[in-house]
Amino acid sequence: MKRSAYLAAALLAVGLPTAALALPKVGQPAPVLSLPTSTGKPFVLSSLKGKAVYLNFFASWCGPCNEEASSIGKLSAKYKPKGLTVVGVNELESAQKAGAFLKQYHLPYGAVLDSDGKAGRDYGAIGLPLHVFIDRHGNVKSYRLGEMSPAEIESAIKEAL
Repeated sequence: MKRSAYLAAALLAVGLPTAALALPKVGQPAPVLSLPTSTGKPFVLSSLKGKAVYLNFFASWCGPCNEEASSIGKLSAKYKPKGLTVVGVNELESAQKAGAFLKQYHLPYGAVLDSDGKAGRDYGAIGLPLHVFIDRHGNVKSYRLGEMSPAEIESAIKEAL
């Protein structure tokens, strides 16, 4: 059984409807994402077509998100010349908190603000962190809910490239 099927079964066991679980499908186009950046500019995921994209859903209060941040920053810098764009998706926090998180870890990429949590729901973010790797054609290459090691993140980046 696939991870998404296990997750759906677990949600049913605790009484959450599977309709609340909108997991992106590997090999299918990534769900639409249109959010403001932490600096107030508009961002649309489809504008990055032709680039590999790593969406990292995070929040400043999330322990694993804090643990992963430095590694994600280093991998972002390493793979940017090869066509990778990393986008942090800050869940349910202010622009100030998102900006402080990016600054604290010296992250070389920007963040978009999912202030109402809709994008998180569209991507199945029932917890954090959430990692979505999208290939150059705009299709989901891999999806992972929960903490990833630096080696796992790098492997997923290589697959998306």
